[in-house]
Amino acid sequence: MNEAFEVLKKELPGLQKNVLLKDHTTFKIGGPAEYFFIAKKKEDVERAIRVAQKLTLPLFIFGGGSNLLVSDAGQKGLVVRMQSGAKTFALLPGNCIRAYAGVSLSDVVLFSIKKSLGGLEWAGGLPGTFGGAIRGNAGAFGGEVKDSIISVQAFDDHFTLRNFTNAQCKFSYRSSIFKEKGWTIISATVALKKGNKKELRSVVDSRINYRKEKHPLEYPSAGSVFKNVDVKKIPTEFKSTFLDKIKKDPFPIVPAAWFIIGAGLTGAKIGQAQISNKHSNYIVNLGGAKAQDVLQLIQLVKDTVKKKYGIELEQEIQYLK
Repeated sequence: MNEAFEVLKKELPGLQKNVLLKDHTTFKIGGPAEYFFIAKKKEDVERAIRVAQKLTLPLFIFGGGSNLLVSDAGQKGLVVRMQSGAKTFALLPGNCIRAYAGVSLSDVVLFSIKKSLGGLEWAGGLPGTFGGAIRGNAGAFGGEVKDSIISVQAFDDHFTLRNFTNAQCKFSYRSSIFKEKGWTIISATVALKKGNKKELRSVVDSRINYRKEKHPLEYPSAGSVFKNVDVKKIPTEFKSTFLDKIKKDPFPIVPAAWFIIGAGLTGAKIGQAQISNKHSNYIVNLGGAKAQDVLQLIQLVKDTVKKKYGIELEQEIQYLK
């Protein structure tokens, strides 16, 4: 594969070999990428796709690594991380913002506040990239990414660059066509509304403080492990049990954490992975946790909750093996 490395290095300046992916995910778990490249703009992604196709190499493209569990064995082929040092934003007519997918979501939120534009303040404190948030239709406090999206530019499974309208994105609860099909988002445009900068900043700060107080940010994690549960999917005999736990997010749900608590799994530990005592829908890395530790905990939760409540918890984090 030395020949492949030479070709890759020529086409992708800055390419590295055998880079530990644990250093590029919020979980701090994951073995080496055979070849690793950081794409700072659309053209970098296009070149990476082109050369991977030319060499028939496996290709995986990701953003902030905040919703990702990587195998301890690592990943063969070319792994591309979309990351932006230069904050690539554009303020467009009609109170719209266009941004590169590799920009952090928090930077997009702060840019919108700077321009006195409201519509993304609910996302204050959310980790990951703008593209990752769109891919998983991130949401919190009743807001969702889909509420603001005007258009998305992405590569489909033929690596053809296409523009998608909001409807074509097929957004659903914590998902989209991009997540379902594994397509790569390059950039997107959101439509926002004029607001009061001070009030918007106050909302963002309150969301950040809430996360600091309620979430186990002192340990590495991949955020929420399971999707919250649609009230309609809770068996009739258990609905009264969780009646006071119903939230609107954006439709009536019961947070997955309550089923994990009810199953008596809070604090459960396998290896150095633990179901957080602070937030039961988080699995945290206490230091040196392996992917297999996390996978076994995930399966334990699924099996126990299914047995006790008859509910199939849906996994939110992606496993790269």
